[in-house]
Amino acid sequence: MKNNSEDIKETIDNRFSEILFDKNDIEKAAQRVAEQINNDYVNTTPVLVVVLKGAVMWAGDLFKYVSIDAETDFINISSYKGGTKSSGQIELITDLTVDINGRDVILIEDIVDTGLSLDYLKKMLVNERGAKSVAVATMLNKNAVRKADVSVEYVGFDIDDVFIVGYGLDYKEIWRNIPFVGIINPEVI
Repeated sequence: MKNNSEDIKETIDNRFSEILFDKNDIEKAAQRVAEQINNDYVNTTPVLVVVLKGAVMWAGDLFKYVSIDAETDFINISSYKGGTKSSGQIELITDLTVDINGRDVILIEDIVDTGLSLDYLKKMLVNERGAKSVAVATMLNKNAVRKADVSVEYVGFDIDDVFIVGYGLDYKEIWRNIPFVGIINPEVI
C-alpha cells in the first residue's frame, strides 16, 4: 500500500482492503495516455466516446490533456446487473447523439475485464454505425478474466483479478465518488 494512501484509508473506513491507485497516480496515467492519443490522432478529429457511468471521472482527467481537436459523446451499456461479475448480457441504455459514420472513435472506459461489453461496442460502432476505426483508452485493464479477443490500445494500469471500486467504478451504483481505486473489503459486500 502506498504511504500517501494510508490516511485516505483511515478516513474512508474499512470498506477497502487496499488502495491501488490514488488521484495522483491516476492523473499521471491520464497524462501519459492523452499524450499517446495526441500523437496517434494528430491529423484527425476523433470522437471521444465516454462509456457511462464508470468512465466519467477518468474521462475528465484524460480530457484535460487531450490537445488535439476532438468531439465528445456518451454511451451507456450495462452487463453487471448489480453484481460483482459481468453477466455477459449487454444492454444498451443510452445511445450516441453524434454521427460516427466514417469517423475514428476512441472509447473511454473505466475498466476492461471480460471484454464482452467492449467487443459488443466495437462491433456495433463499426458494423452498425460505420465507424472508420474504434480504439480504446481504459483506466484499468484486467487481462486475467478476458473472455473476448479485444484490443485495448491505451491503458492506464494493468491490474489483477480483484474487485475494485472508486474513481467511477461502483458496487451496486455506490462508491463511484471515492477519490481513489481500492480493492473492496469482501466483508462489506
